[in-house]
Amino acid sequence: MKQLACVNLPEFPLQLLMRRHPAWIDLPAVVVDRDHANGTILWSNQRARKFRILPGMRYAAGLSLSSELRAGVIPDHELDEHLKMLTERLRFFSADVEPSEHESGVFWIDASGLSLLYPSLRKWAGLIVDDLQSAQFTASVAVGFSRFGTYAFAKTKSGVTAFEDAEHERKQTGHVAIEQLGFDPKLRDALFKLGIRTVGAFLELPANGIKKRFGRDVFRLYQLSKDELFAPLEPQPPQDPILIEIHLDYPETNLERLTNLIEKNLQSLFLRLSARSEVMAAINIRLRFDNNTRTEERLQPATPTVNLKHVIDLIQLRLGTLKSLEAGIVDVEIEMEGTPATRKQGELFVEKSPRDLEAAGRAFARLRAEFGDDAVTHAVLRDGHLPEAVYTWEPLRDITTPRARNIHRAPLIRRIYHRPVVFSPGHQRDADAQLTAHIDDGSIQETQGPYIVSGGWWQREVHREYYFVRTSDNRSLWMFYDRRRMCWFIHGEVS
Repeated sequence: MKQLACVNLPEFPLQLLMRRHPAWIDLPAVVVDRDHANGTILWSNQRARKFRILPGMRYAAGLSLSSELRAGVIPDHELDEHLKMLTERLRFFSADVEPSEHESGVFWIDASGLSLLYPSLRKWAGLIVDDLQSAQFTASVAVGFSRFGTYAFAKTKSGVTAFEDAEHERKQTGHVAIEQLGFDPKLRDALFKLGIRTVGAFLELPANGIKKRFGRDVFRLYQLSKDELFAPLEPQPPQDPILIEIHLDYPETNLERLTNLIEKNLQSLFLRLSARSEVMAAINIRLRFDNNTRTEERLQPATPTVNLKHVIDLIQLRLGTLKSLEAGIVDVEIEMEGTPATRKQGELFVEKSPRDLEAAGRAFARLRAEFGDDAVTHAVLRDGHLPEAVYTWEPLRDITTPRARNIHRAPLIRRIYHRPVVFSPGHQRDADAQLTAHIDDGSIQETQGPYIVSGGWWQREVHREYYFVRTSDNRSLWMFYDRRRMCWFIHGEVS
């Protein structure tokens, strides 16, 4: 009997949101259908559910329950890109992978014959969980003999579940609670009124009565759960990369001629993308020079596009920064990455913002093309012991409209130096005496502190005594005394 596995990434859109905003992990967070107060909540994390913030509510209603609520939109193209990436990742463990058409984050994999390559299918499933965890995804895997049985345990059990035979799987599936499987709420409530709370009780109902009372879709679910419906695995075939290789007869050193050559070949690549009903999400250009050196340039527009002129503009900006063009280019390889095309649906009432986010995205794409992918960054909060370790600068991909908040008191802005500046060179063991010397000469008027930051003994011990210092020229400095180095540093300035 053929064996298969179901891989479930629970609350997949919410996992994507947490990957994008790791600082929200300890806050109530939701995925909404649009970035607006009237946006509908599609997914909510555990902390949000503690405040009774549930899917189906409006974002504004969720904010009324918790002022700390964070929300984000996961566009369809981003969801499709990650599903495509995960499908390719799972093909490392089995050639036949079928993503679910009805539920994002659910995959079925053919597990037949793999026991000859791995010590056991449980070990094989554990490797899948570990691999997805290394990519910062939470997943559960169930290995069995039926679609519904593996799906039920992948949805309700964490980690790895493996069945030795089909009979054991069938018996265990009967004990699974219906409310854990994400049944349609109306169907779930109707079954609860009949006292049916497990899959086993659901399967004991008469087939004709289910079709007559609940309809054809529920009857199909009934047949699938009873393993009476023939549903073979329909793996998604791997797609060939959309690329073209150009071999030049002589080394090319002219940027304009090179750009024209690339433009001619881009048209054919766009046609191949269009045949797949896709648009360009990114383009990779690999160049080999006459001196046998190689370089690869990756360009990503602000949004997936079919605008050839816009893509050529980005390519010109990126290639114009190459310093080794004098060596002459002999080989060019162009590869396009596509994403499913979406059609924007017009609304009856359009709320026009004075800020054009798409224009901002195009401007940032030009900056990245000319100065590199790290040219546009934003600060992201991190867990760290020292002040300089509680944030990092990461590339900015998605641009959202800022949200105004009502504040009762204007916050102070602390500008932190990239590296603390030595304030008073020389080693003195008495920090107070050293600070008093500057007070005496009039350079320091007032101090507040110390606020001690101590620790790091597990790697490199740190002991800092922070002060807020007002100088004679009315500057407010944020300073610390390093006890180990016995020296004062200016770490920032408050304004």
